[in-house]
Amino acid sequence: MSFGQGGPHGAPGEPHRPTPQWGPPPPPQPTPQPPPWGPAAGAPQTPDWSALADDTAARGRRRKWLLLGGGALAVTAVATAVAVAVTGSHGGGKRSGLPAPEKLPSSSGAPEPSFSDAAPPPPPNPLDFISSADKDKAPLSTDTLFPHTKPVLYKRAYDRTATATTTDCGSATQNGLGAVLTANGCRKVLRATYVRDGIAVTVGVAVFDDKAAADKAKDQSTGNIASLSGDNDPAFCRATACRLTANAQGRYAYFTVAGYANGKAVGEGDTAALTAGRDVSDYAFRRIMYRAQEQAADSVRSSAPPKRA
Repeated sequence: MSFGQGGPHGAPGEPHRPTPQWGPPPPPQPTPQPPPWGPAAGAPQTPDWSALADDTAARGRRRKWLLLGGGALAVTAVATAVAVAVTGSHGGGKRSGLPAPEKLPSSSGAPEPSFSDAAPPPPPNPLDFISSADKDKAPLSTDTLFPHTKPVLYKRAYDRTATATTTDCGSATQNGLGAVLTANGCRKVLRATYVRDGIAVTVGVAVFDDKAAADKAKDQSTGNIASLSGDNDPAFCRATACRLTANAQGRYAYFTVAGYANGKAVGEGDTAALTAGRDVSDYAFRRIMYRAQEQAADSVRSSAPPKRA
C-alpha cells in the first residue's frame, strides 16, 4: 500500500516531502544491490558476519531437532512393530504351539543314562553251542534228536519205524565207515529209520568232541551207515545198491542210506530213494540246528537282568 502526496498526515506549513515507497524495489541498477540479509541502501557492502553466523546456527539447531525428532519417531515405530509382532506370535501361548515358559521341562530333571539303557549285546552264534562238547550240554538221545514219529518233509509224510543208540560206533556202520569214525574219536552213533511208499531210509548221527573231528570224519568217509530195520521189518540195503549221503554240522557228522524196504536194489536212474535220502538228511540237519538255536536262546535268557517291578 502507498499513501498519496500531501496526505492528511502532513503538518501545515511544512514543505512537501516525498512519501516513502513500500512497494516493490526499483529495477536493478548498474550498481549491485545488497543481499536480502544485508543493510539498507547506501550502507557499506561488507556482510554482517555476526548475523550470518546466528542464522546458520539457528538453521543447524532446527535441523538437529528435526533429525532427533525423526529418529525418535522411527525408534518408537520399530518398538511398536516389534511389540505387536511378539504379541501376535505368542497370543497367550495358544497360536505359537509352544508351551508357556513355566511348563518347559527342566534339563536338571533328565534321568542320567544307565548301563541298562545301553543297546543289548548281539545274540550268540548258535553254531558255537554245537561246535564243542564243552558248550553242547543239552540232553542228547534219539528222543531229543528224532522226536517226530510221523514227520512231514517237503509235503511228503514218513513213518519212523526204529531208533537205536550205541557207543560202539563201528557196530553201526558198514564197509569201512566204522574205522573212520573211531579214528576221529567218535563218542556214539544215534540212528533212526523212516519209511515212505516202500522206500526206507536210515540216518545215523555220529557225535564227536569238536567240529574239526566231525568235519574230518565226513571228508574221510567211506562205506555207509548200517541200515536199521524195525522188529518185524526185513533188512534193507545190506547187500544191494542203495543211495548214500554224508554231511557234517558242528560236532556232528550225519549219514543216510536209502533203498527199497523189501531189499530190492536201487536202479541207476531211480530217483525215489535219492529223494527220500535227501529228505531225511535235511531233517537231521534241521534237528541239529534246532538244538543249537535252543541252547543259544537259553544262554540269552539266563544272562538277562531281572525285570524291574
